[in-house]
Amino acid sequence: MVFRLRPARIEDVLDGAKLRVQLTAAALDGMGDEDLRKRAQQLLHHALFRGRMIAKERLENGASGLETARLLAKVADEVIQALYDFVTTHIFRARNPTEGERFAVVAVGGYGRRQLAPSSDIDLLFLRAYKQTPWSESVTEYMLYMLWDMGLKVGHASRTVDECVRLAKQDHTIQTALLESRRLCGDESLFAEFKYRFERDVVAGSHRSFILAKLKERDERHSRAGASRYMVEPNVKEGKGGLRDLHTLYWMTKHVYGVDNLKGIAELSAFTREEINTLQRAGEFLWRTRCHLHFITGRAEERITFDLMPEMAHVMGFGSRSEMAAVERFMKRYFQVAKQIGGLTRILCAKLEADHQKRAPSLARFRGGVNAHNLPPDFRIESGRLTLDSLRALGDDPANMLRIFQIADARNLDIHPEALTEITRALRKMSPAVRRDPEARALFLDIAASPHNPGRTLALMNEAGVLGRFMPEFGRVVAQMQFNMYHHYTVDEHTLHAIDIISGIEHGRYGDDHPLATMIFPKIINRRALYLAMLLHDTGKGIGDQQEEGEKTAIAACERLGLPAEEVELVGWLVGNHLLMSDVAQKRDIGDPRTISSFVEIVGTLERLRLLLVLTIADIRAVGPGVWNGWKGQLLRDLYRMAEAVFHGGRTDEAGVRERLMEQAREARAKLLASWPAVDGADLNAWLDRFDAAYTLSFDRDAVAWHFAQAAEARRTGESHVAARPTPRRGVTEVLVYAPDRPGLFARLARAFAAAGADITDARVNTTKDGAAFDIFSVHDSSGDPFGIDDPRLLEQLLIRVRTAASGDGPALPMTRKPAARRAAAFQIEPWARLDNELSITSTVIEVSGRDRAGLLADLARVLAEGGLSINSAHIDSHGERVGDVFYVQTLEGGKLTEEARIVEIRARLIEAMREGEPDAPSTVGRQKLAVAPASQLR
Repeated sequence: MVFRLRPARIEDVLDGAKLRVQLTAAALDGMGDEDLRKRAQQLLHHALFRGRMIAKERLENGASGLETARLLAKVADEVIQALYDFVTTHIFRARNPTEGERFAVVAVGGYGRRQLAPSSDIDLLFLRAYKQTPWSESVTEYMLYMLWDMGLKVGHASRTVDECVRLAKQDHTIQTALLESRRLCGDESLFAEFKYRFERDVVAGSHRSFILAKLKERDERHSRAGASRYMVEPNVKEGKGGLRDLHTLYWMTKHVYGVDNLKGIAELSAFTREEINTLQRAGEFLWRTRCHLHFITGRAEERITFDLMPEMAHVMGFGSRSEMAAVERFMKRYFQVAKQIGGLTRILCAKLEADHQKRAPSLARFRGGVNAHNLPPDFRIESGRLTLDSLRALGDDPANMLRIFQIADARNLDIHPEALTEITRALRKMSPAVRRDPEARALFLDIAASPHNPGRTLALMNEAGVLGRFMPEFGRVVAQMQFNMYHHYTVDEHTLHAIDIISGIEHGRYGDDHPLATMIFPKIINRRALYLAMLLHDTGKGIGDQQEEGEKTAIAACERLGLPAEEVELVGWLVGNHLLMSDVAQKRDIGDPRTISSFVEIVGTLERLRLLLVLTIADIRAVGPGVWNGWKGQLLRDLYRMAEAVFHGGRTDEAGVRERLMEQAREARAKLLASWPAVDGADLNAWLDRFDAAYTLSFDRDAVAWHFAQAAEARRTGESHVAARPTPRRGVTEVLVYAPDRPGLFARLARAFAAAGADITDARVNTTKDGAAFDIFSVHDSSGDPFGIDDPRLLEQLLIRVRTAASGDGPALPMTRKPAARRAAAFQIEPWARLDNELSITSTVIEVSGRDRAGLLADLARVLAEGGLSINSAHIDSHGERVGDVFYVQTLEGGKLTEEARIVEIRARLIEAMREGEPDAPSTVGRQKLAVAPASQLR
């Protein structure tokens, strides 16, 4: 249990009078200047260290974060004031100070606000009356060097009053720092003069420009730290909804109204009592988080990274509950606080606008103007934005909480922040009866499947709290994060991004990236089901199997919305199978008739196939930057076209699919030969005869032409042949290997790729009818770009390594095992392996999953080679810290692996290989090792 302690008195932590006596005694000891300096530094550093340790202990025993920050500031005050007295009395005493030697030391910035995080900078202003004098320069330099030698990070400036005023007018950052200044020591009258001049010449009359500058600065800061407040490794200080946003709120109220505390803000009537309490709790939570973060890391760490989250959850008092781990509960609370700060900032901006008639930041310049004609009775336009006609509008008709968003979306209007504030305050009126009201349901469905901008409108509803209130299934996942390195956003933010992407595909904005999805979208019959399925697709997360539980919650939500039974069933099916297409495309051999047959049997109709393609693309793209690439797009398009052909063919059973694929292969071959120069036609025909029918389905004309040319070169030289070509559109570099086939070849090749730093995303392994290995590897670099696209030397070095491995010359390349990165080591990943003889007609399918690391694929391939298995195809699918590899294998005799003893042995050896180099989580008190969901649960 955590007990709240009474605020500490500085006298009980650091005795300033005693410290001054000790410094004076040292000065009177008659020691040399350097010895005196060292003794003074020891005394001051000991006092500072003791104060910090007491603050840390109090925090760990229940003291608030804000109290800790204030105590640390008081400790710094005592040390700096004692240092100033020591320097001006015993080192550089001014016996007869002149008017020009008037001098003061001033705390500015957060330190001036009497708030100091454990490892934060101490910002000081050395204030002078006139130009620098030898005495003031000596005092300043001596103090700074002493503070630096004590290990403090000191931001400093030495200026006159005139310089402060002039620079503050020119630079709003300087103005902000000086806004929170307070005198620490030195000339009181000089500081009073500075405060008077600053208020009169800088603050007065500049409120509007200051507010605009702070809001612009906030937006730029958010852009640097991550545009979303729901980035899953948030920056407590600089991120959206973090402490800096809270500070911005205080700066604006202090600049405009002259208040900088909760009591003063409460008297502004901008916030309700409940909102003031929320503001206080939010600030306390963030300060406690930041102080713990600094103490745990021993540095000014502002990001809650994955490796820190378990210990942070522990020290913040969160434990596991039901299906939610302690770390996920802690982070959900963090994101809820960030959301609250965003709402409070919006309220204050509305207050500032109302009080100062600040020009409305109309979105007309972005959204094409305002359409205010024939508005419903409860609404009007104010400053170019839609707002409520009166507060009674919400009490008389709670459906207006939805209607205002529907009107704004339909008429391309922005919503006034005052209206959003009142809606948030009235959320209790969104009762179960309102959710069942036919008019409210119709309004919501209009918004969710809007042909205009549903993503933006739903995001605004989420910010105001309306979306989660009207749709409780969605409300449960608001601010919910998943403890893995794959997802970049919380569940709700990811979902709203995905809806935005679907809308972009519908309106043709992704035509270059997703030509097939853009082309088929107009053919979709029930687009509303698509948007609703996207909105609800992750509502099963955290309560069991996300697809199974998500299907249940989606059906319940759609039934409450009054949808027809067929549409309810369709939305439920899409949610319950939203991972199906990506799993099949990335983890299965789609040239195998059984794969396609099983897939189309589950999908059932061409309409579902179209919906699933768009849903899958949006889901993957919305995971975060860099997750989507052209290779994944190509895999999905290939799967779609094969399944579409089967649906058009009429038969979806395995025999029918095989027949249809053979027919497609014959058609593709005939089309290929027809387009080929007659002089080479016979040679191409002979080349195609070396492969089975699946080859022409797996590669397009351009790829076949490249293969044909490289094979001709290999036959000409009679040696193992290796070639590469970057394919930027697909996001990979293709590496072709043509060599005599032999056991263990794939493992040697995989080791060569790993040794060169190339990540294999896919491998198409072929053995020609005349016994040659013809393998195509798709590789990228650590940043996800086609390998060697910007550095041809890297690609050439890769080819040398692969050529050596293909020819069998020399020993296998050694692998350097690097320990898992600290962030990745925070996750406990239990490896597993599964062997299945039902998924393929001709091969045993081996699926493995474990921690991703360099050389893992090579180690797994070595196990398979030593087990007497030949790899026909390999499919690599990574999700952050976890990788899922699938191998289609046969015995050396050409059949499936059926011997139970060998199956058990190979499975055990695969798991053993994945455990090699498995890190232990850092052993810190309270840190928990958390199991990560299987790969199938990660999207």
